[in-house]
Amino acid sequence: MSEKSIIQFQDASIFQDDHLVLSGVTFSVANNEFVYLIGRVGSGKTSLIKTINAELPLKKGNATVAGYELNKLRKNQVPFMRRKLGIVFQDFQLLIDRTVHDNLFFVLHATGWKDPSFIQKRIDEVLTKVGLENKGYKMPHQLSGGEQQRVVIARALLNEPAIILADEPTGNLDPETSEGIMQILNDISAAGRAVLMATHNYTLLKKYPARTLKCEDGKLVEMEESTEIDFTTLE
Repeated sequence: MSEKSIIQFQDASIFQDDHLVLSGVTFSVANNEFVYLIGRVGSGKTSLIKTINAELPLKKGNATVAGYELNKLRKNQVPFMRRKLGIVFQDFQLLIDRTVHDNLFFVLHATGWKDPSFIQKRIDEVLTKVGLENKGYKMPHQLSGGEQQRVVIARALLNEPAIILADEPTGNLDPETSEGIMQILNDISAAGRAVLMATHNYTLLKKYPARTLKCEDGKLVEMEESTEIDFTTLE
């Protein structure tokens, strides 16, 4: 693994149960790099993200994520590896029975934070970073979709992860709100974190160009910068 690569796969096979989804997967993501992951529904994007997150086991090939070798990863190591990852979901997955503040408190407490003053300071920091410093008392249903997604990004940042994995983070949002989320993710990358974003939002991809990987015909291929993506083939 290159010192500058936070994610590196070498000739890996990605399985969903016993079904081979992608084969010969070879790619790397640098520490502060923003990378898109595109492809048709069912092409393997989510399965690849779940493999990076150790939700799906790596059965063949080699891969290193945040210093952990996935093919040698023991069950008791998984929680420690996942602390280096921040996950942003399309469907938010917030706890609807508690406030924004308490959603974030729950994550910090569950990952070993004890000191109330440190917990409060960290919650204030991440809410400020996503522009919600005055919304901690709100319940999720009192927030717009864009605000809920900002809370999800704040939650993903709590433990200062090295990598943000974003699976269709703008999928349920209108175009203007999506741009705001995109700007936050770009800022996160510029601050020194890797961001791998699976998306179908090709308007954003055109507006915010970045290195692009495509799942296609059971393979992961890198799109050349000069290549014009035919978005009609990805629906």
